[in-house]
Amino acid sequence: MTRTIIIAEGGVNHNGSVEVARKLCDAALKAGADVIKFQTFRTECNVLKDCDWVDYQKKNAPDFESHFQMLKSLELTDDEFITVKDHCDKIGIQFLSTPSDLPSLELLVKMGLETMKISSSDVTNIPLLRKIGRLNKEVILSTGMSSLKEVQMAVDELVKSGTPKDNITLLHCHSDYPTKFEDANLRVMLTLKETFGTRVGLSDHSEGIELAIAAAALGATVIEKHFTLDRRMEGPDQKMSTEPKEFAKLVSAVRNLNMAMGDGIKRISPSEEEIRRIYGKGIVSLVPIAKNEIFTDKNITVKRPCKGLSVLNWDKVVGKKAKKDFAKDEPIV
Repeated sequence: MTRTIIIAEGGVNHNGSVEVARKLCDAALKAGADVIKFQTFRTECNVLKDCDWVDYQKKNAPDFESHFQMLKSLELTDDEFITVKDHCDKIGIQFLSTPSDLPSLELLVKMGLETMKISSSDVTNIPLLRKIGRLNKEVILSTGMSSLKEVQMAVDELVKSGTPKDNITLLHCHSDYPTKFEDANLRVMLTLKETFGTRVGLSDHSEGIELAIAAAALGATVIEKHFTLDRRMEGPDQKMSTEPKEFAKLVSAVRNLNMAMGDGIKRISPSEEEIRRIYGKGIVSLVPIAKNEIFTDKNITVKRPCKGLSVLNWDKVVGKKAKKDFAKDEPIV
């Protein structure tokens, strides 16, 4: 059984509060997530002060004068991130965060993270890719807003810098929030696997849990889904995030699907043996048959359960002489 790693994307849904961040960790663990992920950034290192708004951010964070101001309000300090990771270690859920700049990457390295997540917006960020590539850690790369050629470039930079391709997982992603079903194009996940030979998964920005479940059925090794304590909270990503109860349903569905996919080997399972014993069909007499009479399709038939010869022996029986008298419905032995 391939077990899909499920990441609760806390992102910036802590709204700049370390206490809310800890609550997100607790809720993600309770919902069954393997990982809780945040976003580590220094606004001044990422955004010009006149950077324009994305439409969904304008709608969901109307109280800020600018994109820069909104991001600044969502920062956690280095010490706060360390506190959150310590809390994750204590309760038993993996802490992960996406670095958006080199200082943030350095912080996460100092914190001892063994997996580095790269966001879709940094698929073409060559300095960040090279720095992460030199670390030779596990890398999860989201591929929203990028062409196949750009993904190839990112993979090449990581590999040339020192990260084996076996350490890379590519996440199919559509970066509109929320992603419309008609835009999801889940088969791109298979294209990524075929093209690059890496593990693949889904960073899901859609509403509901259908796409995540479908991705698991297609072989996703990682599924990332935005996670919040309450969609009514303020913040740019809250409304399109999944609340704990719905997230728990997602986890349950994916785990069931992981088991259901199996290993692909056709076999009779132990639970089928009793059914097979009753439902397996054998050859019986259709009418009374006298000793030395020839078996034909006019005097024998097939019924269950099999108490004599299996129907697999049909061609061996037809044309042979009966060695004894058979009553109607008597198994042929």
